[in-house]
Parts: sequence; structure tokens; C-alpha cells
Amino acid sequence: MKIFLIGYMGCGKSSLGRRLAKRAGVRFVDTDTEIERREGASVGDIFRFEGEDHFRRMERSLIDSLAAEDGDMVISTGGGAPAWGDNMERMNASGMTVYLRRSPRQIASRLSLHGRQKRPKLRGLNDEELVAFMTANMAEREPFYSRARLCIDCAERSDDELIELILSKCRGDE
Repeated sequence: MKIFLIGYMGCGKSSLGRRLAKRAGVRFVDTDTEIERREGASVGDIFRFEGEDHFRRMERSLIDSLAAEDGDMVISTGGGAPAWGDNMERMNASGMTVYLRRSPRQIASRLSLHGRQKRPKLRGLNDEELVAFMTANMAEREPFYSRARLCIDCAERSDDELIELILSKCRGDE
């Protein structure tokens, strides 16, 4: 089975995804990292020099190719991927989509200065501007995120609890 982790930037998709894949004994793919590897440029530079639309087309192409591959894997998507085109429908048709829900304040407290700088839309924002931006941006994306097969409020759960919950849902336990 393919597990697509979705959610806002900084919610923990990559760090949790690595641990989830290791626990399940499957391959892990971070779409941002894979695009950077293929392009030889950071996501920030791709946004700046090629534009967001170019990045989103590359992201969709990667989602399509991963969905078509044989084998189980955990895929961490970019925060905006679910809100572009019919990506949510494609991911839902190809595997288990898991929305890792966190509040803007929770995400802001998780993001280091480096984490903010490497994300093009967050660069240069102070703490209050960051929370205000994320609140508005997350509200726009929520209708897409909420289409996930599994929506998890991460606030009161440890990574180990999240991993167990996701694996349990994938096995069809309950």
C-alpha cells in the first residue's frame, strides 16, 4: 500500500514519514527532496526562478510516477500538493491519504529559523505574521486536506502513537 502523508508545511510529514516507513519496512519518498534531487535546485530556488506552477507540475508528475510504481511506500508530499489540480483525487485513488492536522501556533513553534528560511512563503515573517499567514493559508487548503481518508489531530499524540494509529488503519484494525 502507498501511504501519502499530507498537511501543512512544518506539520511533521517528513520526520514522521521516515519513521513510519522504517517501522513498516517500506521505502520512504519525500517529494520536495526528490524534486530538489532531480532539478539540482532547492524548492525555494525553483519557486523563485521557475515559479510555483512549474514546481506544482513537477510535483504532480512525481506523484503520478510514484502512484504507478509497484511496491509499498510512504510518501511525504509538499504542503500545497493536495490543493493543486486533482492531486487529492489521484492520491486517494492510489493509496491511503493521511492528513496530519496541527494548528498554526503548533506548527510555528515547531519551525526553526532555518525551517522558515527554506520555505519560500515564510521567509522574513515574524512570529505573529507567521501565525496570521498560516491561519489564512491553512483555511484555503483545509477543504482539500479534509478529503484525506484518515485525518489525525496530532496535538496530543506522540510520533509513536501516530505511527501505530496509521499502521492500524492501513491494516484495517478496529
